[in-house]
Amino acid sequence: MDLIQRFLFEDLDVRGALVQLGPVWRQIQRNRDYPPAVRSLLGEMAAVTAIIAGNLKTPGRITFQLSGHGAVSLLVIDCSETLNLRGFAKSEGPIVGNSISELLGDGRLLLSLDVEGMQQPYQSYVPLEGETIAAVFEHYLQQSEQAPAALFLAADGDNAAGLFLQKLPAADEKDADGWRRVHGLAQTVTPGELLSLDASVLLQRLFHEETLRVFEPKPVRHDYPPDREKISATLRALGREEIESLLADHGEVVVSDDLSNHEYRFSADEARALFDTPPPNLH
Repeated sequence: MDLIQRFLFEDLDVRGALVQLGPVWRQIQRNRDYPPAVRSLLGEMAAVTAIIAGNLKTPGRITFQLSGHGAVSLLVIDCSETLNLRGFAKSEGPIVGNSISELLGDGRLLLSLDVEGMQQPYQSYVPLEGETIAAVFEHYLQQSEQAPAALFLAADGDNAAGLFLQKLPAADEKDADGWRRVHGLAQTVTPGELLSLDASVLLQRLFHEETLRVFEPKPVRHDYPPDREKISATLRALGREEIESLLADHGEVVVSDDLSNHEYRFSADEARALFDTPPPNLH
């Protein structure tokens, strides 16, 4: 688990990738009591973000934000060029339904791509097309890369997984029926198979009659340890007056890092001590 397995149909000019997340997905959800429908959306989005990050031509940090005005207001997944994955969801009120339109209402997808050397991240807004995470991202991929793509996603409380196929430019020249054939085979995969079968077993079961070149798998991780000093520096930047106002209202200062899934608490004495102790030298 926690890997991306890329592969190529050598005789067809069709590429693919399979991502399977276990411990990483459970870490992202740690101490978060997401309703099942929200959990499924976020897990599927984690899987497809990892796939896209693992296939970037120019490696960088990629962030997808899916926002709307429904009971689910925000889904965010962030993945670094080393496939370090994190994310969170925000929802309020009763969760009714499972489709994108039922849960998010009208919404949009924001892509941010931060590549080393760029002065600022590239950003692009994409209208939501489709009623599932798979459909939304199929539309995004076809618009951004001008090539047919297919996604099959699944997520539960323990695992998240995704299968990706993309038709490359020479596919019809190599085999006019190839894309239709492998797409049809991929459509037979079940959520249970995606979530439970070993990658090599699943690919063999689906495509045993095709010639696959399977590349070395890439590990996916969730490695964002708490950084209290960074939060302390942020609070210092707010200034003593703002901190005193927070203490007057709440008796303590609480900072939630939703993306990395950490909460930081500062008692009144700890918060005031931030301004009595010189900040550490940064090297």
